[in-house]
Amino acid sequence: MGFLYETHLHTCEASKCGKVHGEEYIPYMLKKGYSGMIVTDHFFNGNTCVPSDLSWKDRVGIYCSGYERALKAAEGKDFNVMFGVEFNFNKDEYLLYGIDKKWLLDNECIMEMTRRELYDAVHKAGGIMIQAHPFRERDYLSDIKLAPDAVDGIEVYNAANSANMNALGFEYCTKLDLPMTAGSDIHYFRDNELGGMLFDNKIDSIGEFVQAVISRKGIPVSLAPDGTITPVTEMKEQTVSTELPTLEVLYPEGN
Repeated sequence: MGFLYETHLHTCEASKCGKVHGEEYIPYMLKKGYSGMIVTDHFFNGNTCVPSDLSWKDRVGIYCSGYERALKAAEGKDFNVMFGVEFNFNKDEYLLYGIDKKWLLDNECIMEMTRRELYDAVHKAGGIMIQAHPFRERDYLSDIKLAPDAVDGIEVYNAANSANMNALGFEYCTKLDLPMTAGSDIHYFRDNELGGMLFDNKIDSIGEFVQAVISRKGIPVSLAPDGTITPVTEMKEQTVSTELPTLEVLYPEGN
């Protein structure tokens, strides 16, 4: 069966759209069959609920609290809680893996960085930068922005997106020949399809997750309500697009 990990998850401690406290996810995820999860709350330039009028230190403290509450709740359980970030530029978002609270405290400058500058900074810290739901379309989006020179991989399956949006991402990632990830983009408990990465071995740290993704050892999968795990590559509707994007696709100059 392997070991299943949630890679894209929001808590109400830091994400305005989150409905669940960090610690409340542990029994839910265990029941669903996950071996661990990565908390990826929206950062300060995204859909955050962290007040903007506090010091950087205090803001980072609040931001990390959902992850920390989940980490504490998982103590003594066979479930690994890891830290990540969902970082927004101009409504195009990126999942940062391999950085931590100290790195955020030491790098207030990230708020002024371009996509490429952030990519380089995350790499210097030993992390990776994955574009989340690249072909997502919503009524609050006016275009699709792609930055192929500033990513290590693509989230090709996002359980909150339509099949065709995911398929466009899959085709884009295949064309770039980059590592693929999958996640639920979960904000609250739900009984429909979820997503994640399936590994042959347990992932004990975010560093191990980073290395496994870069080495392409994980399998992007969909988790059905009945518990069936299906590799995304076996789901034609999630890998072969039937429609072009309805929004304009842009490639930001200078990233």
